[in-house]
Amino acid sequence: MTPGRFRRIVAVLDRRQPDLTVVMENVHKPHNFSAVLRTCDAAGVFEAHAVTPDGTLAVADAVAQGTKRWVEVRTHAGLHEAFDHLRERGFRILAAHLDERAVDFREVDYTRPTALLLGQERDGVTPEAAARADDWIAIPMAGMVASLNVSVAAAVVLFEAQRQRAAAGMYERRRLDEATRRTTLFEWAYPVLAERCRREGVPYPELGPDGELLGAVPR
Repeated sequence: MTPGRFRRIVAVLDRRQPDLTVVMENVHKPHNFSAVLRTCDAAGVFEAHAVTPDGTLAVADAVAQGTKRWVEVRTHAGLHEAFDHLRERGFRILAAHLDERAVDFREVDYTRPTALLLGQERDGVTPEAAARADDWIAIPMAGMVASLNVSVAAAVVLFEAQRQRAAAGMYERRRLDEATRRTTLFEWAYPVLAERCRREGVPYPELGPDGELLGAVPR
């Protein structure tokens, strides 16, 4: 770990937004799933969520470009589990949903804790998910097609959220609690060693200002 590499990791981590996330409901295509994760990383999303009854993730490494290392994906066996988890943490859930009652996505305040709910590629969010969401948003279309690809829609909405949050100065200060930041910093900087520590059941060593290891590590 070079000091320059460590400083870049620190800079990225300290811009992460723990109260902005994406929920993918049965997004099956690896290309789309991975493209959404890549956008999450670019927009500063700390953690994404996937509703996947069988517990599998459809990640395409060529598209994700290693993003799965930088954006943790929390899986949920069902919609109720995902919604309960998010609402317990104060998130407002916005479903990308084609309906005349949906509001223009640009009219939403994304500086509030926000979870963007995306549905599967063909049919969008399920009726159950739409009914349980707090609000519906839509991207206005001027052409013949009714909607964008799910990964493109995610990018459009997340970068509007990024624009608003940047204007509010939310990327200029640390947003993660100190314990989460310390743990994540070690896992990002030393992923192999972090796995070894977890396997051995030992705490992560402390890191110095340039990313140097300050404690003993398991061999």
